[in-house]
Amino acid sequence: MITKSIVEQMTILELYSKYPFVLSYFENNKLNITGHENKKVQEYKEQFEEHELEEWAIDLSKLEEELAEYINQMLSFLGEEQEQSVSSLTILPGKDKTGIPETFQEFVIQKSDIIAIVGPTGSGKSRLLADIEWTAKGDTPTGRSILINGQEADNKWRFSGSNKLVAQLSQNMNFVIDLTVGEFIELHAKSRLVENPEQVVKRIVEAANYLAGEKFKYDTPVTSLSGGQSRALMIADTAILSTSPIVLIDEIENAGIDRKKALKLLVGEEKIVLMATHDPTLALMAKKRIVIKNGGISKIIETSEEEKKILIKLEEMDEKIQSLRADLRAGEYVKGDF
Repeated sequence: MITKSIVEQMTILELYSKYPFVLSYFENNKLNITGHENKKVQEYKEQFEEHELEEWAIDLSKLEEELAEYINQMLSFLGEEQEQSVSSLTILPGKDKTGIPETFQEFVIQKSDIIAIVGPTGSGKSRLLADIEWTAKGDTPTGRSILINGQEADNKWRFSGSNKLVAQLSQNMNFVIDLTVGEFIELHAKSRLVENPEQVVKRIVEAANYLAGEKFKYDTPVTSLSGGQSRALMIADTAILSTSPIVLIDEIENAGIDRKKALKLLVGEEKIVLMATHDPTLALMAKKRIVIKNGGISKIIETSEEEKKILIKLEEMDEKIQSLRADLRAGEYVKGDF
């Protein structure tokens, strides 16, 4: 159970990363947290003047307490207490495309880790993601095995839709079903036996629009969504509605969305995130990266302190590029000091 004291100890970003639905709480109460993500709630409240506080129906002095209550209600509402407990995922070696054995002993990934998978196009990154999704038992072309919590995965995790451990977000997110966005997400929510699917639909669409470059509405047909909008919708759905503790992402940089926001939305202490990527910023955001060559795992590299310094510079460059994109989309002249 989440208590007021737990909320007091966390920054807004930490709350948002672990409980993505808190974004809706701030938005519904017209509390703008942009630029304040690294503050604790008490620090955030100190910015407001007395006359500003009178404009809100909520009592900001009780904000931490109300946030804790809201989080507990949402966790119960979404059935998170029933989520399968996965503390680790282990990859055991197989072989590359020519049959040469992979040389590592084992690779253990803990929950809340972000792991990048890098390598040339066609090298086998997607094959590794497929091995993990299938919880391979030496029965795939690579010969790899996947352990969950240090043990061989139960067959029910491979074949049961209700016990699915892995949510995979592929490069292609094309819909052919004749439904609106609201109807599509509501159908998913009802399949999860959610008691109030309308509320879940609202939160998922809000989160998706937070990620997408171009916003869409509840009555937008899913077949008319762009690639970026489709990807944003499925990422939000996975973060808020899916109980799968392992998330596999294939080239999120090609999704046409804010990829850093997407990672922050997805990753929490109860999620293991693996992403195949060519993006150096995303690769260095990961704790470690798996290097794929000729279909095999060539090496496993831990992000160094020097690389973390480089990441800071890359993120600064990325912010400037995002600003330029925003200017172009708004039909303005490109501006800025470069």
